[in-house]
Amino acid sequence: MSKTRHGRCGCGDVSFTTPDDPVIVHCCHCSYCQRETGSAFVVNFLIESDRVEWNGETEEILTPSESGGGQRIHRCPTCHVALASHYPVLGDAFFMLRAGTFDDKTGIKPDVHIYTSTKQEWVDLGDIPAFEGLYDHLEFWSPETLARVRKALGR
Repeated sequence: MSKTRHGRCGCGDVSFTTPDDPVIVHCCHCSYCQRETGSAFVVNFLIESDRVEWNGETEEILTPSESGGGQRIHRCPTCHVALASHYPVLGDAFFMLRAGTFDDKTGIKPDVHIYTSTKQEWVDLGDIPAFEGLYDHLEFWSPETLARVRKALGR
């Protein structure tokens, strides 16, 4: 049994709880994520939406994305901190939880770097797999991960 993780916005009006077993953890270096976060990248914890328990309501805002499909960002309506996103390719079945919103970030590290074509030159990617854009999930994800995604998508 995996441990439970808790996260929240800046003011505490919205919080969430989820198991500590993401499908994958992305570190996105695209220019949109840089602009949206005001940082060099964002770390996203991909997990099935039905495994996230919310306390409080978020407001959903459609924003552009590097992929061209946009993303629906869930923000606290009070402090406007971005807590999670839905991406068109996965629809409502998955949340990309912002790893920085977890109370305890211990052990959360990227499994893959994406959109490194626009990463800041001072960022060292180490030995973590990296892609200049988005990658082919069918080639990169394990059979177990793919089965988990297919199940959540009802396929």
